[in-house]
Amino acid sequence: MPDIINSNDWQTALVPVYYNAYYQYHHNMRGIQNVFTIHNIQYQGRYGTNLVPEIFSISAHMMSVLEYDGDVNLMKAAFECADKITTVSPTYAEEIFQKWAAFGLDRALNNKRYKTCGFLNGIDTELHNSVKNKKIAANFSAKDLSGKKKCKEALLKFAGLPIEQEAPVIGIVTRLVEPKGTDLIVHEFDNLLKWGFRVIILGSGEYRYENFFQGKSDANRDKVYFYRGYNPELADLIYAGADMFLMPSKSEPCGLAQMIAMRYGTVPIVHSVGGLKDSVPDVGEDGGLGYTFRSFNAGDMFYAVQRAADTYYKDQPAWQSIMRRCLSADFSWGTSAKLYLGLYKELYDRVH
Repeated sequence: MPDIINSNDWQTALVPVYYNAYYQYHHNMRGIQNVFTIHNIQYQGRYGTNLVPEIFSISAHMMSVLEYDGDVNLMKAAFECADKITTVSPTYAEEIFQKWAAFGLDRALNNKRYKTCGFLNGIDTELHNSVKNKKIAANFSAKDLSGKKKCKEALLKFAGLPIEQEAPVIGIVTRLVEPKGTDLIVHEFDNLLKWGFRVIILGSGEYRYENFFQGKSDANRDKVYFYRGYNPELADLIYAGADMFLMPSKSEPCGLAQMIAMRYGTVPIVHSVGGLKDSVPDVGEDGGLGYTFRSFNAGDMFYAVQRAADTYYKDQPAWQSIMRRCLSADFSWGTSAKLYLGLYKELYDRVH
């Protein structure tokens, strides 16, 4: 029997519910601790109440645990039954108590703060490694940045754009949907081109966004490249070859793309929210890694882009210093694993 079960998202949210309903007093299953991890609170597992006896096999006396706003809400039920609730970044763990970020579950969480915490996700730092990755055009490191130029050339060549090292390249790898801040990019897109940026977008999503970026690519073949869909080869080229990585998400529980970009010295420009806030301190702070904006509006996003452009155009030594800090940042699972192990030990010690 396990000491601890860590369930993730609504798809496994019934695990702590079933344990509380049926198994917690079973002679060889007593004391199992349940952790429930939220990756994105927007996806909650909402169903009609008729599923409770027909599908879930849960007795009527448990309805108060499952019911929320007239429906069955599996994530809410896990909140009730889990011993600990975790999220994928410390800031997101605070945000989900606020109405704007909770997608209706703030009332279900308002008395659960005592058992809620957030640990920033890690990435595979061996897979995403500027020194070892053989899929990029040239390897480079914080000590020797020369290979970055070859990666930029390879990206521009793939996109069919002129090979111009002096023009900054903004990379975007995303789902083209409103929560990813796509409206902000659309609003300021012409200004990006006026400031001399080359923009390379990889993504798919809502047709209106796909159509917009395709139109801009067709009209500006020397400045814009849009790839509709997902292409892992191009993703690697963007992460390794772009100068800046734009990620203006409206909300972002953790975010991995900004961490991957930094592993290749590509400087992030992000909305300071959720995991983006936790992983990208602004360059105005000691040890800053990127350019951030706090208010979710197009003007503030573009101001962050302008700040990045000013440094890139006017102070290359400072820009390279930021690149080196990005390359040296630790986004491995090691730190996160220690935090999870600490949590598990706390729960284990509670019942032993």
